Amino acid sequence: MGALDAAEVQALTDALTYFGARFIPESDRGGVGVRRKFTRTKVEMIDTWEAEGGPVGEDDV
Repeated sequence: MGALDAAEVQALTDALTYFGARFIPESDRGGVGVRRKFTRTKVEMIDTWEAEGGPVGEDDV
């Protein structure tokens, strides 16, 4: 399998971004990377889920 051309790289980047990837450029604070991004709605849902459980305890797993 060979290297991707520019159009293939763009298509892959667009697909990953569409499904929630966030590409982080290199900066003075760190190197390049990829993170999963969440919308404000999803963050609010996660906060709600985390607040539903009562006191934290040991898992029985």
